[in-house]
Amino acid sequence: MILTDEEQAVLDGEKGAGFQKAMELVVALGKVYGAESLVDIASAHLSGASYKTIGDGGLKYLSDLAAGGAKVSVPSTLNPVGMDRGRWKEMHISPEFAEKQLEIIDLYGKMGIRKTCSCTPYLGDNVPKKGQHIAWAESSALSVANSYFGARTNREGGPGALAAAIIGKTANYGLHLDANRRPTKVIDVSDFGGSVFDYSLLGQAVGMEMGRGVPYFRGLRGIAIEDAKTLSAAMAAAGSVALWHAEGCTPEAKDGLDISGLEHISIGKEEMKAAYDKLNTADDVQLIALGCPHLSPKEMHDIASMLKGKKKRNRDTEIWFCTSESVREQCAEDVKVMEEFGPVLADTCMVVAPIEGTFRRTATNSAKAGNYLPTLCSQKVMFADIPDLLKVIE
Repeated sequence: MILTDEEQAVLDGEKGAGFQKAMELVVALGKVYGAESLVDIASAHLSGASYKTIGDGGLKYLSDLAAGGAKVSVPSTLNPVGMDRGRWKEMHISPEFAEKQLEIIDLYGKMGIRKTCSCTPYLGDNVPKKGQHIAWAESSALSVANSYFGARTNREGGPGALAAAIIGKTANYGLHLDANRRPTKVIDVSDFGGSVFDYSLLGQAVGMEMGRGVPYFRGLRGIAIEDAKTLSAAMAAAGSVALWHAEGCTPEAKDGLDISGLEHISIGKEEMKAAYDKLNTADDVQLIALGCPHLSPKEMHDIASMLKGKKKRNRDTEIWFCTSESVREQCAEDVKVMEEFGPVLADTCMVVAPIEGTFRRTATNSAKAGNYLPTLCSQKVMFADIPDLLKVIE
């Protein structure tokens, strides 16, 4: 790998131990993946924010970095944490967990990272632009950044994205390069309803079919940001898709992409049903968790409209609505309606919260959550669209 004189100086420790550790990690990753150089990044988005996922080892790592004077060099945001900072008792969180979670957030803040904690930073103040190189670590967010916005990032790990944020650079390989952003398979979509839940099912079906690669969708029209985030989340969880194109919709597809000679995969009712059946493992539930990825203002309004004028009759089942603090503040009137049924939780989500200590059966409309809840939270899952899930508590 060829480093500039300035990059070599950082590697040699001339900017302090924190920057040196970060450069060592970025360079090591670059060598592993065959990068010839580093590339400047415009922003970073960091995972590894929940105490549940990083534990005491991650807490010590962050403490050492902060103590070494590490500061981020580019605008950087944080992924959801393991609890709502103001309402953790309602989530059945222990004081010990809460204390360490708050310490993690504080350490990130000391390094100059914005202490907004969301898996949808592009709905806030971290909006990537076409062609920008970035270093994002949340699987659904980075896919949205690559695909819907046309920015360029690999599927960064938490430590790698943090290191890139500190030095303002990442290794120039993978999806930063034109050659690796070309479609690898064509997905022909038929019998498609087009709701957000349909996009979640579609993503699950394609992720199961492809595993990895760059799908090029034909048959989708007018993709909204809610559709893009849901599709991205499902494909990243069911497979490991980090970039997709949709004919006539996404930025690079509009520029024209060569799909001649590529294998075609058809996704219709049969494939969608198989995706649905795979995620359903529970007949009854203790918790309904919505907002994975975090609910957008439109989704908040849609849910509030469904609930307005109704009463929660089933008191045995809890319901959580997960979104970012900024969206919760934007949607004050919707929040009032939703709070009659359950808490609107900010900057957390059911997947990175320690729900396994309280619940064993969780319902969700998210294919992403449907994939992660059994493995990360020991849950059986009911997977269904929001109107059907709300019937459980009415």
